[in-house]
Order: sequence, then structure tokens, then C-alpha cells
Amino acid sequence: MFLKNKKSGDLAHVEALLELVDPHEDSVTVRYQAGEEVGEPVRESKSMLVFPSDEALPRCWLDPHYRVTFE
Repeated sequence: MFLKNKKSGDLAHVEALLELVDPHEDSVTVRYQAGEEVGEPVRESKSMLVFPSDEALPRCWLDPHYRVTFE
């Protein structure tokens, strides 16, 4: 799956989708794309990534307590 870095706009290929959807993981392993060249794997904070359409990642992928409400 491809995501985009918020600051640079560079596309990043997510290496492990299970890391991405796990709300207990703060970062994910990606490979940045530069034309046809694929970069080395790096860890990137999920908070720095968005979908290529600039839509934010779902809250259930980021917050392990997304269903908890405190009254």
C-alpha cells in the first residue's frame, strides 16, 4: 500500500500492512519511492503519513483506545 509523507509529499510503500493497522504501533516500515528507484527501508511515524489523496489515516489504526469514552 502506498501512503504519502505529510511534509515532503513523497510516496512511501508500506512494507508490513499489519504494522500499519495495529493501533499499538507508533511507526511503520516504509520504502520511499523516487521515480523508478526504491529507497532503503526506514521507520516512519504513522502521524507523518496520510493517504495519497491527503486523507488522514483512520483513528482505529492510530489510537488503541478509539472506542473508549470517559464520562
